[in-house]
Amino acid sequence: MTETLALIPARGGSKGIPRKNIRLFAGYPLIAWSIAAAKRSASVTRVIVSTDDEEIAAVARQWGAETPFLRPIELAQDKTTDLPVFEHALKWLEDVEGYRPETVVQLRPTSPIRPKNMVDEAVHILLNHKDADCVRGVVPAAQNPFKMWRFNGDEKPLDPLLEVDGIPEPYNAPRQILPPVYWQTGHIDAIRALTIVNKKSLTGDVIYPLIIDSKYTVDIDTLPDWAKYEALVYSGLEMVTPGTARRLMPETVKMIICDFDGVVTNNLVLTDENGKETVSASRSDSMHIKTLREKGIEVMILSSEPNPVVKARAKKMGVEAMHGIGMQDKGRVMREVLEQKNIKAEHVIYVGNDLNDLPCFEIAGWSVAVADAYPEVLRAADYVLSRKGGHGAIRELCELILKNVIPT
Repeated sequence: MTETLALIPARGGSKGIPRKNIRLFAGYPLIAWSIAAAKRSASVTRVIVSTDDEEIAAVARQWGAETPFLRPIELAQDKTTDLPVFEHALKWLEDVEGYRPETVVQLRPTSPIRPKNMVDEAVHILLNHKDADCVRGVVPAAQNPFKMWRFNGDEKPLDPLLEVDGIPEPYNAPRQILPPVYWQTGHIDAIRALTIVNKKSLTGDVIYPLIIDSKYTVDIDTLPDWAKYEALVYSGLEMVTPGTARRLMPETVKMIICDFDGVVTNNLVLTDENGKETVSASRSDSMHIKTLREKGIEVMILSSEPNPVVKARAKKMGVEAMHGIGMQDKGRVMREVLEQKNIKAEHVIYVGNDLNDLPCFEIAGWSVAVADAYPEVLRAADYVLSRKGGHGAIRELCELILKNVIPT
């Protein structure tokens, strides 16, 4: 079998999104997505993260990658290119371990959403074309460069960026008659190791394409990018994920079951000198309850909280509530409720935020977490809301259901 090394570059000094390589993306550290793509490939025989940062290295090992060395600081600067990073890794591995892969796969953490067979397809193309130095992931370009211009200054005429044989004015031509163009993405490069070592290049001269569906086009540079692409993760797009595959919202929904603390409330409690407790909730969460009921969808609160505030808030919202349930009993009680109401679990949505909600996640047909849920809950959820508990999360879910569920 060809020795194929997956090398994931992840420096610690990100400026646009501080600590982005270990920041949670859809419940998992960003770097875990690239590690998962490598580990689930049949072609990859070894997975290494090249980093200058001890914390990143520890997270990488937690998710199954090796970190046999720390990258020198001079190779982890803002303007450091990829080539010296890969040259350093290959030299270290040969000098210290005598390890020499034939093929090197680059998986950039900033393009975490990948088709399931992408890595194997790229390696296959490289090995099947003996003239290939590299295989690079590309997508159809959103903008056509034949309609682009060189800017020479405010008081000077424009020059066409590119010319096309046989088409005198490509910038005036219909798009359909112009040559097809593709944009390189950060998803994958499969490179012969000799291309890096001997040609001092990550691509060499002969570059074959791996054409990737444009719906996987992801390159995270800013926090708005982060939120946009997390939504793509929850859209049902098939992709490699560090955890179990997320399910789509059921076409038929009969019931929504919500935790109370941290879902209906913001998970804070105010206590006066007499021990009286008050909680904070969003009035907007009640907005669509009546409409859901008219469509045959019940809403219920299931809580471990013994305080009667749960019943009081549920009454105000117009929903049923059961509270004071033992921390370990929520799953059992949920099953009993569904049996009594003769509702199938696959038609139920459960909304939670903490570890004691995980048994209910396993029962429900669709599990939903609020935005500030505990990390393990974010990972287990089929969908993560953009709003925090007590800040309109229930309303957001109700609107999502009313928009997408087929009425019954």
